[in-house]
This record gives sequence, C-alpha cells and structure tokens, in this order.
Amino acid sequence: MKYFFVLGTNTALSVAELAASLNWKEPRLLAADFLTAEVDLEIKADNLIKRLGGLVKIGRVATEVESGDAARLRAEVELLAGVKQAKNTGHKFNFGLSDYGHRVFDKKDLGLKLKKYFQERGTSSRFVVSREKTLSSVVVTQNKLIGRGMEIVLAEDAEKGKAGTGKILIGETLAVQLFKDLSRRDFGRPARDDLSGMLPPKLAQIMINLAQINDVNAVIIDPFCGSGTVLTEAALLGYKNLFGSDISLKAIEDTRKNLSWTRELYGINDCKIKLAVKNAVDLSKFIKAGYADVIITEPFLGPQRGMINFNSVMNNLEELYSRALREFWKVLKTGGRVVMIWPLFYGQRPIAPSYEGFKILDMVPEELRNSRFIKKNNRPTIIYGRPGQKVYREVVVLEKM
Repeated sequence: MKYFFVLGTNTALSVAELAASLNWKEPRLLAADFLTAEVDLEIKADNLIKRLGGLVKIGRVATEVESGDAARLRAEVELLAGVKQAKNTGHKFNFGLSDYGHRVFDKKDLGLKLKKYFQERGTSSRFVVSREKTLSSVVVTQNKLIGRGMEIVLAEDAEKGKAGTGKILIGETLAVQLFKDLSRRDFGRPARDDLSGMLPPKLAQIMINLAQINDVNAVIIDPFCGSGTVLTEAALLGYKNLFGSDISLKAIEDTRKNLSWTRELYGINDCKIKLAVKNAVDLSKFIKAGYADVIITEPFLGPQRGMINFNSVMNNLEELYSRALREFWKVLKTGGRVVMIWPLFYGQRPIAPSYEGFKILDMVPEELRNSRFIKKNNRPTIIYGRPGQKVYREVVVLEKM
C-alpha cells in the first residue's frame, strides 16, 4: 500500500523521524515537503499524526496515471471523489485540491469540472480553494475535508526530475497535524521561560522518536529538563518511567507545573515521573550505572542575547557537554541512545565536545541521503532553525558503544 507524507519545514529532520517510526519500502522524496513510500500494514493515520512532530499531512495514494494523460487524470479524480461522496450522503460534500512538487496543476479547472460532475448527479458540493499552492492543515480542518469531505492531492513522480514525464500520483489526505493541540501545549502551558528559551513540543516529539524506544516502560532521562517539554511529550506518547533533573530549582518547579497540567488535561494516570534539583555533570552520583535506556535533552545553549564572546562561550559549552556526556555514558545501558541538542552559532565553527564511548548515528535513511532536498552537514547531524536566527539547533543522536 502506498502512502504520501507532507513533511515539515526541515526535510531531513522529518524524513529521519519518519524512518525511525515506520517500516517502509521504496521511499521517494518528490519535493522538499513531499515523500511517498510503500507500507505493508495499513497505517492508522489519526494515531500516527499525533505521534510525529515532523509531519503535516498523511494520505494514501489511490492511483497513478501517465503524466500526459489529462483525460485519464480527470476521470480518476472524479472516480475517487465519487466513491468518497457516496459514503458521505446527506450533507453538502466539501472538497479541495492540493499539488506538491515542481509541477503546478490547473486545480481551478479540475475543481470546477469536479463540481459540475457532482451537480449532474444531483449532489450538492462546495469547492474549497486557497490562495496558496496547497491547502493548509487549518483550511483542511476548518472546512471538514477529512471524514465528511476530502482533500485530493496531486504530485508528479517525474522521470529523472523532468517535468511532464513519469507518473502523476492521485491521493486522498487521511489526517493533518493537530495544530490547535500543539499550540496549546506550546503557548498554553502554565510555566514558560521565554528568556531562557523553550524547546518546541514538535521538536521534542521528533527527538523522542529518533531515540527509537520500543518499550513503554523504558527509563527516559532528561538531565537538563528546563520547563519539562521532553518529559511532558514523552508522557503524552505513553512512556511510563521518566526522570528529570536540572541545576535550577525554578526549572524543576516549572517542570512540575507543566507535567501536572499535562497529566490533568490529557488524563495521564499511569506514568511515574521523578524530578530532582541536580547538576547533569554529577548524574552518576544519583543514577546507578546502566539504569537508563535513553537520554533526551536540550542543555544550556549559551547566551541568546547581547554581545557574545563566541570563543569563550563555545569553550565553556564544550567543557560542560564533554563532562555531561561522560556521565551519560556511565548511566546508560550498552546500546542506549543520547538525543541531544548542540548550539550552532551563526558564522562560527560547530562546537566539538568529546563524546568518547559513543558513535554519532546518521538518522537519514541511506537511500535518501543523496537527495537534493536533504541539506548536507559536515557530520551526520541535522541542523534545525529558521533563516536569520543567531543560534541554530544541531540535533545529535549518539549511541553508547
């Protein structure tokens, strides 16, 4: 069964998370934000979209037609929409069209012809349009295009990237990102520390998924827990043994508030969470050797504002991270992973802490590493951030040898 996935703004990170979470075959990146893959078992799209921070949409590819066959394309779109509408009688049928990749389709013409198709069959329909090339998750959700309506997705899988060749994929969106829920967890939580910076819930989800934790009872530790984003997202994903520590009492108090709010809001009752005001460089003094399955953390990234002496800051961070990583190695099981953020200061060299006893994992699947849509890095890590930022995040996945 072939599915499509609309990716977030960071292609490499979305691809890495998806590969870590799904058993797929023949993945193909048709655009920076659009990937297709064969999956043996049917995907429960509603559940998967909740768990993956790097996905915007999930859908199934219904059929494929030759790129130059406009009549066949229209017929297949009408067939797909007609079958869906027949299952949703008794109300106006809303539909919309999006296209992904380099080729732009005449969606207005196709949409009006589809509306006429419904009219001739006595079906009331509404063609949902947008100024953008694609319909956003907000538009899809607000216009009820999933369930009672549908979003039809078109993409060309061109031969050697040449437009007008190969196949046109015709698909139906099954689930979209829960933007309201993510926003609530980000901006609605009771304890925020904008001055120190806060890990976005989507990125925390991605980091947890990159750890590839197969047991809900695995011990997850965040030794720089801040306001608790990693821990709250891990609890939401169903993990039951969490430990957080931070050198700051305020951070632990903020984490406790956010965890309490999250557990009450989402009805989480079966999660054991321990918190402590401790220094990460003393981790082995209060966590026994080989106790942790994974460590997922964003440590102090250095000053974010004002005049910065980069050499001094980077040297201090390298010393802090090196000491912390030596402690991580002690408390992790063999084969355990560290998923960690390192800062990348604009215009400066990458920081280089010692990670002796670990190896860096390349989480982008080998068959997609040479894609022109995957930005290359000097080491097998992934850079996360928006253009113009002074400090980017470098997502590093380490495995204890």
